[in-house]
Amino acid sequence: MNFKITLFTVVLFCQISVSQEVQKDSVETNELSEVKVTTATRTERVLSSLPLPMTIITSEAIMKSGVTRLNEILSEQTGIILIPDESGFEGIQMQGLDAAYTMILIDGVPLVGRSSGVLDLSRVSVGNIERIEIVKGASSALYGSEAMGGVINVITKRPKKDMFTGSLSYRYATFNTSDANTNLLWKKKKFSANLFANFYSTEGYDLDKSTPLKNLEPFYNFTIQPKIYYDFSENLKLIVNNRFYDMKMDNRAIIDSENYTGDAKEKEWNSQLKFEHKWSSKVYSEYEFYATNYQNDSFLKDQNNIVFESAYYNQWLIRPELRTTISLKNDKLTGGVGLNYETLDRTYFEKQVNFNSQYLYLQYDYNPTEKWNVLAGFRYDNHSEYASQFSPKLAVNYKVNENFSLKSSVGYGYKAPDFRQLYFDFTNPSVGYTVLGYNVAEDRLDQLEEQGQLLSRVDGVSFGEPLKPESSINVNFGTFYKKNKLRLDVNAFYNSIENLIDTRVVAQKNNGQNVFSYFNISKIFTYGLEFNSTYDFTKQLSVSFGYQFLTAKDKSVLDNFENYQYIRNSDLQTIQIKKSDYFGLFNRSKHTANVKLAYTIPKIKTDINLRVFYRSKYGMFDTNGNQILDKYDTFVDGYFLTNLSISKYIADKFMLQAGANNLFDFTDPSQISNLAGRQFFARIQYNF
Repeated sequence: MNFKITLFTVVLFCQISVSQEVQKDSVETNELSEVKVTTATRTERVLSSLPLPMTIITSEAIMKSGVTRLNEILSEQTGIILIPDESGFEGIQMQGLDAAYTMILIDGVPLVGRSSGVLDLSRVSVGNIERIEIVKGASSALYGSEAMGGVINVITKRPKKDMFTGSLSYRYATFNTSDANTNLLWKKKKFSANLFANFYSTEGYDLDKSTPLKNLEPFYNFTIQPKIYYDFSENLKLIVNNRFYDMKMDNRAIIDSENYTGDAKEKEWNSQLKFEHKWSSKVYSEYEFYATNYQNDSFLKDQNNIVFESAYYNQWLIRPELRTTISLKNDKLTGGVGLNYETLDRTYFEKQVNFNSQYLYLQYDYNPTEKWNVLAGFRYDNHSEYASQFSPKLAVNYKVNENFSLKSSVGYGYKAPDFRQLYFDFTNPSVGYTVLGYNVAEDRLDQLEEQGQLLSRVDGVSFGEPLKPESSINVNFGTFYKKNKLRLDVNAFYNSIENLIDTRVVAQKNNGQNVFSYFNISKIFTYGLEFNSTYDFTKQLSVSFGYQFLTAKDKSVLDNFENYQYIRNSDLQTIQIKKSDYFGLFNRSKHTANVKLAYTIPKIKTDINLRVFYRSKYGMFDTNGNQILDKYDTFVDGYFLTNLSISKYIADKFMLQAGANNLFDFTDPSQISNLAGRQFFARIQYNF
């Protein structure tokens, strides 16, 4: 510990030292608008020409921010809010849609492990990331289910020329948090490789010392990602990409005033085999085979070492895919075909279950003139457990002049019912209520009735028709402007979601508790405006501003408001509220904003990076009993967060960095569990 404190002091001192003469920075950065991206179209495109709303996070921006995990860098982006679920994992909210509607990819292939609908984004280190591509809005026309709200693709670094290079880094932060990285890249003629390794550990944090449990218990994890590339020729190339992740966390709980201890473990394995085949100057194909497995095991035992509760989760996904792009003068035609085979064995499932589906997609990238770009496509999914899905999309970009363009898109998105919504069979041991997946509900209700456990079943409830996927229509309209020192983009969006899957009472038990199952019940909509701008005052000083306005509401509430308009106030009086008092969906803020300042001091080769974030008030719970969020409920007040990092470069080899996240130590222990308070950090990195 003394060594770590000493290291922190030395790095902080070096940050403000101005005594060393350094050479001019040799690193050249591309204009963000000219960055080439692949996620939005599955082909390489210049960002500024895209007709879709998209954000790029570069490796340079990640490095200067000082963060180490994927959830941390995503939380700093306009229009992205990280929301913790009941397991404590943080999920992404984009355009007002929950985390279950955003697909997360690494190098173009999906992660699995949504035990409660949310992926644990902290399991992804940012130490080997080349860039992060974020596509906002329905992307099911290319990616199918889970891409109803958008896609986030984490693209890792790849050797580009013959040489051996890499980096070693160590970061120490508050809560005795350590993060160590090794990233090695090597290329010689036809063969190249990349090896990334990361170790992360923390003692966790405790916002309320009066309780015996921490908000985050101690844990550690490590990641190893080896990648191999072999060029058989200029026209045929092989990529073998593997990733291994392992985590262990202390597990603690208090149940009926009794203390329980245990641990929780996560294991993840991803393997991607891909051939890139250039048939000719006009035809290019990719043949890909992908397999991944995610496991989560946990247990709790009492003071007598007797196991009180245990849980497990084991999910597999296997996916071969073939895609081809044909160049037609200025246009491109891209098509793909593949299949998914997915299995899940978990606690509260009667047996292991599996999905299988086949899909194909087709996209035409049409450029009739230099000013117009039209992107049209569709995807068809044939699934074993729900109705087939046809997902079209159309997007248009019009280049008014060299500096200004207009873009719009409309697309259909869908999200399939997940394993839990179809096969869950859970009874709360202490309270006594039961939750049943749709596909097992009828048989289990019959069993409960035969056993004499049911008092009554709800009339009119039928499980005859399959549970439908949730579906959406997404519309975006925006502009892109870049001239001299100013760059800005504006996007207005609208999402309408039908067949939203939610729980509904299907029976009452003799113990007075209910039996729930999942049904297509609600229709919701979200709309808003997103604004991003950057102004370069000088080559050394740049300021960015981002803002999102959001409205998100349940249409069934508005259509049947008479069912919700009476509440009990704090004096237990019944009062009538107006439709205008309906605030909207839970955990949505109407306003979020950020200001980012980047300042470089060339003479001392130092970067200063200051980021300020604002989130307006939002509601978490219905506190007056009318089952909706209205202005008389209790809200989490709006708040500001400030992050600061200072980076100093020495002889193009060393980087010394120090800073603080949540600089002014804002916390709200009673309502915001994932806000840990002020965290100082220091980092040293050696590049070779």
